[in-house]
Amino acid sequence: MTHVIDDLLARNLIAHSTDLDALRDEMSAGPITFYVGFDPTAPSIHVGNLLQLITARRLQLAGHKPLLLVGGSTGLIGDPKQSGERVMNSKETVATWVERIASQVSKFVSFEGDNAARIVNNLDWTGPMSVVDFLRDIGKHFPINRMLARDVVASRLESGISYTEFSYILLQSMDFLELNRRYGAVLQTGGSDQWGNLTGGVELIRRADGNKAHAFATPLITKADGTKFGKTETGTIWLDPSMMSPYAFYQRWIQAEDEMVGEYLKQFTFVPLDEIEALMAEHNERPGARIAQRRLAGELTTFVHGESELSAAIAASQALFGQAELDQVPAETIAAALRETGAVDVQQGTSLVDSLVACGLVNSKSNARRAIADGGAYVNNERASEPDMVLTSMHTIAGEWVVLRKGKRGVSGIRLT
Repeated sequence: MTHVIDDLLARNLIAHSTDLDALRDEMSAGPITFYVGFDPTAPSIHVGNLLQLITARRLQLAGHKPLLLVGGSTGLIGDPKQSGERVMNSKETVATWVERIASQVSKFVSFEGDNAARIVNNLDWTGPMSVVDFLRDIGKHFPINRMLARDVVASRLESGISYTEFSYILLQSMDFLELNRRYGAVLQTGGSDQWGNLTGGVELIRRADGNKAHAFATPLITKADGTKFGKTETGTIWLDPSMMSPYAFYQRWIQAEDEMVGEYLKQFTFVPLDEIEALMAEHNERPGARIAQRRLAGELTTFVHGESELSAAIAASQALFGQAELDQVPAETIAAALRETGAVDVQQGTSLVDSLVACGLVNSKSNARRAIADGGAYVNNERASEPDMVLTSMHTIAGEWVVLRKGKRGVSGIRLT
């Protein structure tokens, strides 16, 4: 059986690490406890967090025990950003987000068996600690010159960085020390942008208790042009269905670039590597069929939202283009799909011509009339032939929506108000 470290390396999931050989030996000797943290700086986790959760799941499937830390205290501070000081959220807001994120991350690991996962909150040990104890027990182990050398701190020295953000590394490092003492955690994982914080915890454990610990960081996930993946024109890829619908989530992965889809399959799915290799060979022969993207989108949508949401997303994609019946798709999925196409609100009794212009399928009324006359305009997948057609509630599906199409590829819609 392939060692989990070798599998992670083969999937390009380790960008930085401490002593991998020592970690491999320790894992081979028996299960270890590891942790990964999530700060509640938003009401939902996102695609960057998803990679950490998938990595945690890989380690758990290999027999190791995960601690998922939700930062009730670190979320009140915020990790320093390159661009400037973070805006602090209220304690009430952070507490609410802690509960939401704890619920979200719980879906991706198992809480049963000998290596059952555990959710922890760092406010449990930082909240009762006095400032004097923090400075004496933690601060004394952090040389200022090393803290100043951190890239994010160095980049902010000229523009300014508060002592609050400057001290963030102490809080996160203390988490590793505390989890090492409480639960025997010997490994911390995280993103490559957290590498300074990860190694800070390893060093604190060595300095404070004389113990050896490990860390590794996953790479920054990028697009083909090197820009960060997960940020799009329409925003972050969120995992909360109330912030990004399962249909929209599915579509983001369907749109993955050909140059990157093989890498995403390795990193974000549990598909065996030899199967990915065969899939990519088939994809490269027929890239227009988007075989690899469909597998990627299917695996991830199922993992995050479940099989029923995947089925609904696929059905909606087909129905919008006349390849399936619209009334077989859940109303909320139709609504989400049409919002993705740029659907707009119009009043009852608006003409088809004006509606085609309003939702952007044509750029003028004359082009709208021409599309209808040429037989290229569709209402709910039925060809429209009347240039003076008026849209009313009798044309709606899913309660209030009308699907409009121009030709084979142009799809949008309206919501009648």
